[in-house]
Amino acid sequence: MSSLPQTFSQKVVALALTIPPGRVTTYGLLAVAAGGHPMLSRMITHILGKSLEVDRIPFHRIVYADGHVWLDPKYDQIRRQLYQQEGIKLDAKNKIINFDKIIYTFDD
Repeated sequence: MSSLPQTFSQKVVALALTIPPGRVTTYGLLAVAAGGHPMLSRMITHILGKSLEVDRIPFHRIVYADGHVWLDPKYDQIRRQLYQQEGIKLDAKNKIINFDKIIYTFDD
């Protein structure tokens, strides 16, 4: 019995759930891994936020292509705690230290 093909949105959610602790990926890498164009990276947050899996998605592990993290004042403290728990260090400008060493490309 074959399963139905996944939509782009379903693939994005499924892949986001596989990002291991202590690693990060980018919006663009996630879009490409799900079968889309890097420009679809702008849709990733919207897709994940509307997912039924929203409570399980590690949003803090998806960052900008240059290694900067988005810190919303509403979730700033929580995200910083999650980064600390996972051993991810940020510099004073909210950029991941050693970004190139912890980037997750879905080929790992």
